[in-house]
Amino acid sequence: MNPLDVHLGNLSAALGPYRQAAGVLAGWGERLAWTLGRGGRLLTAGNGGSAAEAQHLAAELVGKLRDDRTPLSAVALCADSSAVTAISNDYGFDEMFARQVRGHGRPGDVLLLMSTSGRSPNLLAAARAARESGLHTWALTGPAPNPLAELCDEVLACPSPDSQVVQELHLVSVHVLCEHVDRCLPTVLACEEAELLVGDGVAS
Repeated sequence: MNPLDVHLGNLSAALGPYRQAAGVLAGWGERLAWTLGRGGRLLTAGNGGSAAEAQHLAAELVGKLRDDRTPLSAVALCADSSAVTAISNDYGFDEMFARQVRGHGRPGDVLLLMSTSGRSPNLLAAARAARESGLHTWALTGPAPNPLAELCDEVLACPSPDSQVVQELHLVSVHVLCEHVDRCLPTVLACEEAELLVGDGVAS
């Protein structure tokens, strides 16, 4: 078989089991809409191809997926080359994301970490820092069990031993997650506006 057939075969084998992720993505999307719609923040990180996925997710939320909407606060911790290199130089590579989590994260915010292996020390350190700081921790990984899945509050483990397929399913997860955020956000914003009106004494 040629490389394309092999790759598509591996992807096809993972698509059926991946459908079981629908409930997780819907729940994450709703939680994220309520967090971001009320002024919270998403922090996200990964290494290599997963760093690109993290930046993609942040871009979709600050920008838009399809329809225009209010910008949402999302920061890819792998995108700031000055911070990444300074922290790595001064504190070590394993602290590259954890220190940013402590600086940017607030209780109730969400940290989403992406890793095909679930074993990257800098992501494990970030998950620990997030839990200590009161953030909700989610992991997008390859097959579980893995250390990152065990550290985070929730995990979506993509069912493929092929890291390329895992990254492709992570991209699908990013897009579907943003779809759910966009569907839930109008309800969140309407509730927020109603609460403000009640607080101002406009409504009873």
